[in-house]
Amino acid sequence: MRVFRDGFGVPHLRADSVDELAYLQGRVTAADRGAQIEVERRRSEGLLAEREGPDALGWDRFARRARIDDTARRAFAKLDSRTKAWLRAYADGVKAGGITWHPWSSLGVFLARHIMFASFPSKLWNSHVERTLGPHAVAWFLADGDKDGSNAWLKEGEIAGDPHRLIELPGVYQQVRLACPEFDVAGLTFAGVPGVQHFGHTGGVAWAVTNAMADYQDLFVEELRRTPTGVEARGPHGWERVAVHTETIPVRGGGSELVEVIETARGPMIDDALSLRTPTRAEFDLGFSALLPLLHASTVDDVAAALERWSEPVNSILTADTTGRALQLTVGRVPVRLARNGRVPVPAWDQTYAWRPGYVPMTRVELTGVTVNANDRRPDTEAYGNAFASKARAHRIRELIDEGVPSARIHMDTPMPAGSVEAGRLAAWRFEVARRLHEHPALKPLMQPHGFDPLFDGWTDPRAKIGGMLDAVLAGLGLTAEELVDPASIESGPWGERHLLEPVRLPGLTAGIPRTELGGERDSVLCLNSVPGVTDRCSRGPVARYVWDIADRQRSRWVVPFGASGDPASPHFADQLPLWQRGDLIPLVTDWSALIEETLV
Repeated sequence: MRVFRDGFGVPHLRADSVDELAYLQGRVTAADRGAQIEVERRRSEGLLAEREGPDALGWDRFARRARIDDTARRAFAKLDSRTKAWLRAYADGVKAGGITWHPWSSLGVFLARHIMFASFPSKLWNSHVERTLGPHAVAWFLADGDKDGSNAWLKEGEIAGDPHRLIELPGVYQQVRLACPEFDVAGLTFAGVPGVQHFGHTGGVAWAVTNAMADYQDLFVEELRRTPTGVEARGPHGWERVAVHTETIPVRGGGSELVEVIETARGPMIDDALSLRTPTRAEFDLGFSALLPLLHASTVDDVAAALERWSEPVNSILTADTTGRALQLTVGRVPVRLARNGRVPVPAWDQTYAWRPGYVPMTRVELTGVTVNANDRRPDTEAYGNAFASKARAHRIRELIDEGVPSARIHMDTPMPAGSVEAGRLAAWRFEVARRLHEHPALKPLMQPHGFDPLFDGWTDPRAKIGGMLDAVLAGLGLTAEELVDPASIESGPWGERHLLEPVRLPGLTAGIPRTELGGERDSVLCLNSVPGVTDRCSRGPVARYVWDIADRQRSRWVVPFGASGDPASPHFADQLPLWQRGDLIPLVTDWSALIEETLV
């Protein structure tokens, strides 16, 4: 087993077998991102408060109630023996690096990262809107609009893109290259998960992922009663026994808290009266059986065959290979049920809202020419969701491709550059418009308490929701922004003076980063957004950028916001930040002789 690094500390790993390579990836991940993956494991197991204290209890209660670790264990148990062995090898590598890790921990980490990434938090918000403003107002927040989101595009000889998420420090993605006699793959992986999931290049085929904006999580309103023999829930056919037990959450400092865990026939109770049903929990399958076949892929058909096993999140895939073929795929599981399930929590006792057998068929389309995915409503995604980004980003990317603009420059396209005073004035004006809407009498009922667990405040904050869908809310109220605030009354300096990078830091991480002024806004390709009326600072945007040269992988380039290491003492903790800020990419080095071998301790 051998470890090589490029000039930015990106690991290139070689081993004599697939499992030795998994072990090596785990060991290097423990070295590069040890503190990060320890926190991620604790999040999945509901043990974060044991490390961080009482402030983490909200998450731990949710993790226990949602049964994240239990789902990971059961999904691991259902995997094929080959995938289990691969995950065990990775876990052994992490443990050799001094980090507690179980064979199912990677599944738990992936699930914890994505369980609130999809649609159920929006249903909490929609129910609050429906209760306080009326059903008509829900449409304002479901409208296709200037949502932040990811981009991916295919043009002749190239796949490029940039996934958009919370910008975390250390970063959510690791750049990595994995080589053994069976494959040689470069790509981006979630810290704590083996292989390469969302963005990769095997030499013969490359792929890119954007969120399909699918609705695949449902909330059910549960009615419970306690009897001398246990707890019962009112189901479609009467009262049903439910599974109940109590767990103890340890808290740093010696305390603890008890949490009651209840699961009905629909799913785990994540709040006092709501159960969550997801394909992952219903099937005990996270789609991890796709990951090894994906590493072995050499054609677009191989990628498609591997991802037929995928579960969630539901993703849009662009993939192209060296034969010139390309495919558009939608992969994952979307349940068959009524449209209202996709808007708000529905009554558990009404059979009308129960899931039907099977899942909605996924999409596979052979491609020719330019294709752009930008979380927008398209024939390959429309059947799966109910709220999409506007067409603006997709149209702009296609326009730039038609003009011959290089992909690295497309990544940075925005009418809101950091140095522009006019952009600063526009942002300041929209900020004040949003502030006025916060005080608008017609929206005042939204400011009432939502009644859900405080953990969900980040997804149900009326001010953030109004700022995020500002134009749709204005249209719903029959107002124009100019009526609320005269643009001529606004003065501002350059946009970047206020639009500063503010990453979500790993708990306990105190290391600083340089002041980083940013351009961009929600509906531009450079989707470095803030929340009008709440903050001008930026905590969400592209968590990686990549340009895959399909025929010649060594011409590919990529970048992440910070660096390869999660250790603030490392020179590679944030050495990619200035490049990411200005839109530069680093080379994907494929020549082993151009890399520096590192002694494996």
